[in-house]
Amino acid sequence: MITEILQMLTLGFLIGLTGALAPGPTLVATINASLKGGWSMGPLVTLGHAAVEILMVLLIVAGFALVIGDHAVLIGGIGGLALIIFGMLTLRDARSAVLPHTGEQTETVHPVLAGAVTSISNPYFWIWWFTVGSALIIGAYTGGLVLVIAFIAGHWAADLGWFTLVSASIHRGRFILEEHTYRWILGLCGLFLIVFGGYYLAGALLPAGV
Repeated sequence: MITEILQMLTLGFLIGLTGALAPGPTLVATINASLKGGWSMGPLVTLGHAAVEILMVLLIVAGFALVIGDHAVLIGGIGGLALIIFGMLTLRDARSAVLPHTGEQTETVHPVLAGAVTSISNPYFWIWWFTVGSALIIGAYTGGLVLVIAFIAGHWAADLGWFTLVSASIHRGRFILEEHTYRWILGLCGLFLIVFGGYYLAGALLPAGV
């Protein structure tokens, strides 16, 4: 069980990192808040983002009994295919990805609220959770609630680490990663999603023992 928990922690971290790295409204909210509030804004934005994700996880787990039958294979297949698609999009976007920068003075919004609102208003967030997220959570839940917790903990560790790095860098006046390094990391995340998506899709479609 310890090995499975560590595997889920690692998987959750890697999957979470691919989403956290992608430029989006939550990253912009972190940068805007950090210009005024310093390094602590990253963890606070992450808290708001995580609060929304808690609701998503509870909804998925609550509906687990409704999909564990014939629909579980379908969800696993959709999740694997979605991972591959997201991986290809990430790999494509990594070639020209840039971190959003803003020095504009915007209206002050509490960072926790900003994290929640930017998550809810992001279509990518919903698509991810209704495809990849639900498949991974259901797959983890077959091994027990502890594996779900391990996956989410790893996922949140990636969010917290990345957004804290962003806010600390903005607070110091210079982002810690060079643009080409950021693109390489994002590209590696895309490759990971494609490889793991293929593995997950095969596991969902092929009979056990094949």
